Amino acid sequence: MSAPILLIGAGHIGTALIRGWIKAGLGPITAVEPNPSAQLKRLEGPNLVSDLRRIPRERWRACVVALKPQVMRAEAVHLKSIASSGTLMISIAAGTGVEFMAKQWGRKTRIVRAMPNTPGAVDRGITALYAAPTATARDRTLAKSLLSAIGHTVWLKREALIDAATAVSGSGPAYVFALVEALAAAGVAAGLPRATSAVLARATVAGSGALLDADKRDAGQLARDVATPGGTTEAAFRILLAKDGLEALMTRAVAAAKARAEELTRS
Repeated sequence: MSAPILLIGAGHIGTALIRGWIKAGLGPITAVEPNPSAQLKRLEGPNLVSDLRRIPRERWRACVVALKPQVMRAEAVHLKSIASSGTLMISIAAGTGVEFMAKQWGRKTRIVRAMPNTPGAVDRGITALYAAPTATARDRTLAKSLLSAIGHTVWLKREALIDAATAVSGSGPAYVFALVEALAAAGVAAGLPRATSAVLARATVAGSGALLDADKRDAGQLARDVATPGGTTEAAFRILLAKDGLEALMTRAVAAAKARAEELTRS
């Protein structure tokens, strides 16, 4: 039997990873989670541990740390013995750089940073990955295998790009959900009943995402397919594509998220 995977933190992303690993036959799995959800408890297979100090002594295949940045900074010290044993450490903590982890765990620690997103809960996520210089080719292969269990992966050549990836794909699902709410509210303002507008907005965004996945042409071309000359979409585009429109708004939003990730890294 393969050495077990150790997961530290089993919230939404952690639970999605466990489900993906079980489905892919990547177990056995030990998960440390002080407040396991009902969803996590229903999963068959993982050994649940309530406290970092109760982690069994094992030879781990990898340790995946899925903690919030603030929790990571407080609890990282308790993982030093695992890291110093030669275990590959895969961190999903946003705004927590390799330098911080190396100080906590040792300069020789093999580290991969990962930034997945919540669509991984339905196997449609994407994860940006960065391998520290200490990580081996084998480590990269293992990290890709573990994160591919919840969707696609992309490798970044520079660690600084993790903050930009966090702002685009890590936080990105929230932007899309906010768009659904805004589109529904606009429908109400245009005269639709609230419930009807909510159904239309949700189905439109979900269906558009499915089309985007199925049709490999770029998003701009798909948009142009809808916007016939002189039509209703073109009228809307005069607002959305204005100099101060959607692109400018999204650029400011992503820049703010990236700046916050960088601030967390420095703190």
